[in-house]
Amino acid sequence: MAKKTAIGTIGKGKRGISTAGWMLRGAAAGAAGSTALNAVTYLDMAVRGRGTSSTPEDTVEKLARTAHLPIPGEGETRENRKQGLGPLMGLVAGIGVGVLGGLARASGYRSATPVGITLTTLGVLVAANGPMTVLGVTDPRTWSATDWVSDLVPHLAYGVVVKTTMDAFDRP
Repeated sequence: MAKKTAIGTIGKGKRGISTAGWMLRGAAAGAAGSTALNAVTYLDMAVRGRGTSSTPEDTVEKLARTAHLPIPGEGETRENRKQGLGPLMGLVAGIGVGVLGGLARASGYRSATPVGITLTTLGVLVAANGPMTVLGVTDPRTWSATDWVSDLVPHLAYGVVVKTTMDAFDRP
């Protein structure tokens, strides 16, 4: 029997979908959400004429240094690797948060739409910005209102797409 809580329902998963099945669905939802996040970010860049952020590459550099793992190559080759690894870390975060959402579904958790969007948005904000903050690449306490909006809106788009996609998987 499902148990209703203040933020959602906890109970048996629907349609007999296995945990691995929900994890795959979560990964697909996370990939869709990551695409939405990137689209909103690129639209913002095109509309405002702003450049790309160096924080993903700076995070790769700092993470490699902290882990004592060299980034192979020199000069442009090494820089190109960092430019590839930065966005890949974002995809890992986005797909990973989707997988966690799939695990929540597998356990039977369902949330109201605003709650699910909020939880998913907060989850991906922490997954994306947490490592950068911990490594000292950025400090959200110093961000301007424009910085916060530029970061929050794409992550909110992610949350909306992931929640909508996961809900669609519940439909018969």
